[in-house]
Amino acid sequence: MRVMGLDPGLRALGWGVIEVSGSRLSHVANGVCRTGTGPLGARLVSLFDELSSLWDEYLPDTAAVEQTFVNKDGAGTLKLGQARGIAMLVPARAGVEVGEYAPNAVKKAVVGVGHADKSQVDHMVRMQLPGVEIAGPDAADALAIAICHAHMAATSRRIQAAAL
Repeated sequence: MRVMGLDPGLRALGWGVIEVSGSRLSHVANGVCRTGTGPLGARLVSLFDELSSLWDEYLPDTAAVEQTFVNKDGAGTLKLGQARGIAMLVPARAGVEVGEYAPNAVKKAVVGVGHADKSQVDHMVRMQLPGVEIAGPDAADALAIAICHAHMAATSRRIQAAAL
């Protein structure tokens, strides 16, 4: 199973692709889609085009996106939500269901604690994907989201098998 993890952001949308074979995880690719500044509509189109191109290149079987948390800046939260919409739209157009995970759930799945900092997430991603070259903090978060989704999917499969 090939999983694409997406860490939504309007200026920098992190992405990471991993391959899952049983309990084995391996790194495929990672990076950051950058939009710079300019009109919001043009930035969203840029994210959509770049993410669509990556989707076509790596052909993931499933995808996962980090849920948006509301902070003190309402306008910033709304803009982040729009970038998150693009992150969900690209896989959905490909007919793929998108997993959604709270930031604390991702950290708990990858690090073991829900309030880990970015350096701990980066370290544990490197431990679980030996030899990976990470394109930056947003890409590390995206890989962590993909790892979380892989773990959750495996757990769901085991539960379904036990119920039969």
